[in-house]
Formats: sequence, structure tokens, C-alpha cells
Amino acid sequence: MTRVRHRYDCPLRWGDIDQLNHVNNVKYVDYLQEARGALLHACRTAAGVEHHHNDAYVVRRHEVTFRAPLRFRFQSVSIESWVSELRTASFTLDHEVFEERPDGTRTVYLRARTVLAPFVLETGAPRRLDDQERTALAPYAELGEVRSRPVLVDVPRERAAHYPVQVRFSDLDIYRHVNNVKYFEYFQEARIASLGRLRQGLRDFPRIASVIAQADVEYVAPITLRPQSYDAWSVISRIGTKSMAIESEITDGTDRSAGGAVLARSKVALVFFDVETQRSVTPPPGFREALVDALGDMVVG
Repeated sequence: MTRVRHRYDCPLRWGDIDQLNHVNNVKYVDYLQEARGALLHACRTAAGVEHHHNDAYVVRRHEVTFRAPLRFRFQSVSIESWVSELRTASFTLDHEVFEERPDGTRTVYLRARTVLAPFVLETGAPRRLDDQERTALAPYAELGEVRSRPVLVDVPRERAAHYPVQVRFSDLDIYRHVNNVKYFEYFQEARIASLGRLRQGLRDFPRIASVIAQADVEYVAPITLRPQSYDAWSVISRIGTKSMAIESEITDGTDRSAGGAVLARSKVALVFFDVETQRSVTPPPGFREALVDALGDMVVG
């Protein structure tokens, strides 16, 4: 059987751009969602499979690697997607976001892996992939040895920065759960809030921004709409010469309760970035020490 990759041309929006004039990291995950929907529709159509009540999927995990900044343009960006793993009750899609030139060479902006699990829409119970679904996915399969791994973090509450996550009605998807893309936004808001203290602590250094090199999110349980906020907890697990790592969790507790079940986990690698040269940069001497001092107990690694 001939193996093919699904290609989706995704238009950009002006509102996708962040303060560095790059497509914001959250928006890439939104693009992947659009490409994923197009792939699943193409699978069903090619296999002659009718959409039915069991045909529902939830995202279990995202592993996203950012390769190069993508700036706004009126042309669409291309996304290739394919099936990299088929299991009894889940399947994995790999993605590449890129621009292809007339000679066939590419600039790759992002590579990602998404683990999806089927469930029964009426009850919310997990289920197995049926034969029709496997048949539909098979033409796009490039099964390899590399597998997605759970996102493991260590976020001690007594040292973590806290951020209240307030769910908006517009955050919900068709299943009445918070959409998977919005988790990236929640973790982004928590990250920005927890790093806000750096502006004062690094006032004696030239401006050094940071961009995300890697973002992994594990979806443990659904987040739903409610009046009370959820809790996001974040720590700095590593500070290197050119980057640092942030580990975070969202729990269903309220009012900064140390308890509460974990609903999602995130591990993010941030690279120090020079806005003028648009390249990664090694900060000057003393920067790391000032960073650690400004972040205080939040630094655990």
C-alpha cells in the first residue's frame, strides 16, 4: 500500500502574532488542530466511513518542537500530517509546519507529535479503535520506533508560583470541555505571570527576550466551565547558559489549595533570544545569578 502524508494549507491571521512579531506558540497548536481535523475528514472520506456517534477523539498529549520563527504573511503555511503509531486504544499523529520553495527545499518552522484516544461521546468512556478507523488511518501510516512518552514533572507546591486559571465560555469545544489548544494558553499565562518579577530583577542588563524551543503538554483529565478558578503551579527546573526549563501543573483545587487532582502537566524549554539579531544568545556574566535571585524559591533545579 502506498503511504502518503496529508497536506493542509493553513491561513494565518493578524491576531496570531505576538510582541516579537512571530506567530505565538499557542497559535501553532491551533494550526495543528485544523490540520488534524482535515486529515481525519480525508481518512473517513477515502475509506467511505460514515461519521457516527462513536467517532470522537480526545487529545492525550502534545510534544511540540519549535524550529524557526514564523512571521505574518498573506500566504498560507503548509502542514504535513501522518500516522506514526497505531495502538489498541490510541493513535499518534506527527506533523511538520513548513514553507516549501519552488526548488523543493523547505524552511521548517515546527515539528510536533499528538497522541489521540477515541472515546464514546455519549458516556465519555474510553474505547478501542475499531476496524473501520484502522482501515481509514492506514494509508497515512508511517509507523516507526520512536514513541511518544508521558510528560513527567515535579512541581512542589511550597515553592511553586501560583496562577489562578479562569475558564471562559469561549474556551470550550464541542464536547463541552476546555479545548486542548487553550491549555497551552493557560500555561502561557501562568508562565508570563510567574516571570513578571524578572523585569525588576534584570533591570541592570540589556533586554534579553525568551522564545519557546520545546513545549510538551499531558492532558490528564478534562477541564470544564465553572465559576471558580483552577490552580496553575510553576517552577524553574533548570537554568542553563542559553536556556531554562519550566515545569507546571494545573489542578482542580481553588484558592491556592495545595491539594486537588492534577488535570494537566507541562514542560517547556525557553531559549534566551536577542530581539535585534533574531537569534539565540548567551546572556552576559552575572545574568544567571540575577535570574536565580529574582525568581527566588521558584528555582528548584
